[in-house]
Amino acid sequence: MTSAPRSPLLRSFGRGLSTLASAVALGLATPAFGSPDEVVMYKDPNCGCCGKWAEHMRNAGFAVKEVASPRMDLVKQEAGVPEALGSCHTAKVAGYVVEGHVPAADVRRMLTEKPAIRGLSAPGMPLGSPGMEGPYPAERYDVVSFDAQGRSAVFSKH
Repeated sequence: MTSAPRSPLLRSFGRGLSTLASAVALGLATPAFGSPDEVVMYKDPNCGCCGKWAEHMRNAGFAVKEVASPRMDLVKQEAGVPEALGSCHTAKVAGYVVEGHVPAADVRRMLTEKPAIRGLSAPGMPLGSPGMEGPYPAERYDVVSFDAQGRSAVFSKH
């Protein structure tokens, strides 16, 4: 039994599906971001302050998807976050990394200015930063930019 010849359009479509399936299987496919306002935040499943930061970002107009990960060390390593700039959660937005409790205004500024950096970090968990508000006095903190070579600089002061 022979099969009917396929049209060039069907052959092309089949090759495209095959290529897409291979990319997904290899982990090469990345989510498409329809807008720079879409944030994917990776957090430890047991952390409460991360959800508060996500709510801060939502209140500023960002769409935030929260992804629980028991291996945040691997998430941070893959994202290129320098160990000294680590915090409790790692987010990705429009090709940038946002580490920790960075204010939404700083994220907006980064997205507007489009600096040649890997991302921003609010190292540690500064009291009074978005998601870390409470009855205690807020502390002064810096938001730091970092690049692929591990260089960092103060991006803003709070």
